[in-house]
Amino acid sequence: MSPLQQNSDADATTEAPVVMPLPHESTVKYLGYVILAIAVALSSFQIWQGITSTISATYFRPVHLCWVLVLIFLHYPLISNRYNKGYMLGRVTDLLLCGLTVFAGYRMLIFDYNDIDHLLYGLGNIDLAAGCALLLLLLEGCRRTVGWVMVMIAGLFLAYSAFGDMLPGALATKAYSLQELIQFQIFSANGVFGSALGIAATTVFIFVLFGAFLEVTGAGKFFIDLAFSIAGKYRGGPAKAAVLASAGLGSISGSAIANTVTTGSVTIPMMKKLGYTPEQSAGIEAAASTGGQIMPPIMGAGAFVMAQFTGVPYSDIMLASIAPAILYFFCTLLYVHLMACKLNLQAASRTEAVIEVMKQGAHHLIPLVIITVLLMMAYSPLLVGVAGCAAILLTAALRKHSRIGLRKFISGMKNGALMALPISVACGAAGIIVGVVGQTGIGLQFTQFVMDFSGGYMLVALGLISIVALVLGMGLPVTAAYIVLAVMAVPMLGDFGLPLLTAHLIVFWLSQTSNVTPPIALAAFAGAGVANANPMKSSVEAFKLAGGLFMIPIMMAYTDLLNPGAGVMAFAFAILQTATIILALAIAIEGYLLRALSGVERIVAFAAVPLVLFNPFGVGFVGMLIILGLLVKQWKTTAKVAV
Repeated sequence: MSPLQQNSDADATTEAPVVMPLPHESTVKYLGYVILAIAVALSSFQIWQGITSTISATYFRPVHLCWVLVLIFLHYPLISNRYNKGYMLGRVTDLLLCGLTVFAGYRMLIFDYNDIDHLLYGLGNIDLAAGCALLLLLLEGCRRTVGWVMVMIAGLFLAYSAFGDMLPGALATKAYSLQELIQFQIFSANGVFGSALGIAATTVFIFVLFGAFLEVTGAGKFFIDLAFSIAGKYRGGPAKAAVLASAGLGSISGSAIANTVTTGSVTIPMMKKLGYTPEQSAGIEAAASTGGQIMPPIMGAGAFVMAQFTGVPYSDIMLASIAPAILYFFCTLLYVHLMACKLNLQAASRTEAVIEVMKQGAHHLIPLVIITVLLMMAYSPLLVGVAGCAAILLTAALRKHSRIGLRKFISGMKNGALMALPISVACGAAGIIVGVVGQTGIGLQFTQFVMDFSGGYMLVALGLISIVALVLGMGLPVTAAYIVLAVMAVPMLGDFGLPLLTAHLIVFWLSQTSNVTPPIALAAFAGAGVANANPMKSSVEAFKLAGGLFMIPIMMAYTDLLNPGAGVMAFAFAILQTATIILALAIAIEGYLLRALSGVERIVAFAAVPLVLFNPFGVGFVGMLIILGLLVKQWKTTAKVAV
């Protein structure tokens, strides 16, 4: 046989490998159909309830949570490895948990809340068992979707409620029996089924569904293309485009991590190709994606929870957040520009004209305009979300390339339901913490501790809250971290004289920091995976780029940044103060403005920060003049070198 024939036979052998089917293929297939049906049914139910509000909150919230838990036990199996010998036993266990969830939900539905016997004599044995089961099922659902940290924190608070009398001194509280605990946490609106789960089950779910429809209609690609057409022609263009695209898509995806992976798959390779290091590329995308959660009109899920907690209309929260959000992205874009200048990076070689991109996808902007207008007109966010879902489907049908059929529509309904699962159970578990705080009064002790430790200095107190936010954020989703912080820290900020909305927005911003702060920076780690970069170095870059998450909340506390009613001049001065501090810190850290800064110039830039921040004796403008002087000096020397 000739060598050529041998090679041909070898090629034929390698081209037709034997494909072994994965074990339990039929089980996975049929369960996939079940998951699809339950997820689409959940989305349909949520839309129907959003339009009609037929079921009262007392019964709707348990139905929603139990529906979500059933989906979690099916979609997040106890044993995910199909090669594991215990896989089928795990799947049977999942089905049993689904059955137990349905039983507990049924007991919630037939429970008579108007009968005061349960208050006088306690719950019946069956209801008590159902309540205990639902509490444990919620914690198991959290473990599968959110992780152990959320479960441990909720468990710690439950233990405090049950055994708080054993603690010393001011930490001690009354010990509550199992009967009292289940009554408060399950059979009332004070614990699991409180306002946090209520807002997750209504407004947040609908807006997550809205985001899913935007994705299946191709709107996500349009926003990325638009960002590249606007910013790609400038120095470091792909990185700046990543920031703009993430600003537009971050709140739509509802997750900084999801946005980092989604937009990062496009932007990170382009940034690396242009000359940014893998760590810088991952850090830029993580910082920009995190900013999407604070960008109006559709901010993260926590903003809707804030509206519920404060009683402030969402439109007011949105308006108050515009200036801080713009300043945050100014901060991120500034670092990106300085990096590009230091690395002497150029613009992208070729970008599509804005007008061409708009011709293809301008209709995708219509739903966002509709949502913004309706929110500004103070319509219910829930109804606005339903209108947004309808608008995105109708506008997508205007163009052939974005029109979706039944298959994509069902895919959007399914994806929306699955994306909402972690949010709902996290808010349910956060309700446990909120309930314990209200039941035991531990929030007052926390407030007193921080006040004593800070010595009455608000800046120190903000630093302590930042540390707590970082620790919580290492294991909790942003929304859950915000809820816990809001319950514990907002009263303390109120003691410093801050308005309620200001205190909540400060806490909301600080709850975002865990996505970009070492040692556990989840969004940065996700970006590092896409960029094939060192995760810790990527988180350091993200921390630097997202510095506005720390500085802007301080400015909210010390200036009129959230108070346009203070007057145009005061509001404008607050914006100028914040922008100056961001610029001063950026050039001092990067060591570059129009050219490299000397050691003395960097020290001067750092020194201007406290002067502008605290504005002693009303001379904060001197710090602004210092930064302006540095800019003029660098411009003159750069011009001389050019000549």
